[in-house]
Amino acid sequence: MNSSQDRKAAIKKLKTLAYSTRQDLDVFRKNIEKTFYEPILPNRVEVSEHKYSDINCDILMPEIYSTEKIMIYIHGGSFVGGSKKAYRSFCASLASATSCRVVVPDYSLAPTYTFPKGIEDLQLVFRSVFTEEQIARSLDSANPRKPENPEIIIAADGSGASIALALLLNLRERYRECISRVILFSPWLNLTADSPLIKEKKVHDEIMSGDCLRRSSDIYTYETNLSNPLVSPILATKEQLTGFPPVFIQIGEKEILLEDAKQFQRNLHNAGCGCELDIWPDMMFMFQMADEYLEESHLAIEKIGKLITYHEEKIDELTLTRSPVLESSLDSEA
Repeated sequence: MNSSQDRKAAIKKLKTLAYSTRQDLDVFRKNIEKTFYEPILPNRVEVSEHKYSDINCDILMPEIYSTEKIMIYIHGGSFVGGSKKAYRSFCASLASATSCRVVVPDYSLAPTYTFPKGIEDLQLVFRSVFTEEQIARSLDSANPRKPENPEIIIAADGSGASIALALLLNLRERYRECISRVILFSPWLNLTADSPLIKEKKVHDEIMSGDCLRRSSDIYTYETNLSNPLVSPILATKEQLTGFPPVFIQIGEKEILLEDAKQFQRNLHNAGCGCELDIWPDMMFMFQMADEYLEESHLAIEKIGKLITYHEEKIDELTLTRSPVLESSLDSEA
């Protein structure tokens, strides 16, 4: 069980991700890198840098990984901060848990580059990853039956989730069909002036606040654009969501963002799409990135690993074990 001191330390660390009107932008960005950058990556994950369409990206490769799939991770940071360097350690843990290569782009940030520049950057990255993976598959003579299209997983957190969902809403069908799953951590889904989180000035939790959402959205785009589904995905229509890949949202019980996540789940279900909402009791915004203080951080990433590695199996909410039906079938095969 986490001590009260550990929880306080976790909250202090995670507050670095939330931008406010009282902060200097350069200081905010430097604090994120100072707080989250780790020179030594966990679990012997290797990192290399690669340019996809002239956009600098990290490629994180665990010791053992599947060549059948690749993940693109879109980092948060209130639209104005965050970087592949700051997220390197967290994404390395994600790569190890999922046995999957993870690409982390350094996309353009506001206020220098406002909407839709970040989305355009990620479209270029996505198409480049898709093409390179497709070519690699065509050259794999050892497996002639390998599907032509690669399996791509999209993952994102916070403000990055808004950009990730905009990317998906903009993708043509042939690209969207190769996305096997979308994973969202504590997503920002509604940035309109009508949002209770924006409208009510005193709304806040242990990490996030209405002020942060309001300030960040004002910098990211102009006011009349906030109701654009590419900015506030919760407003995407049923037609826009139809055919969406399965979505998995992992979020803390104590987050002000939880009600929006529940509404987005309902929207996806109404469009005939799958969406699982994974709520962690007593947890705060992006608790997964405070693994030195919270045991839940490790369990949450382990659960994501199970989801990706054994996506055809049912994940038990408490024990994270494979489903009894599949276990018995495996036993009978052995």
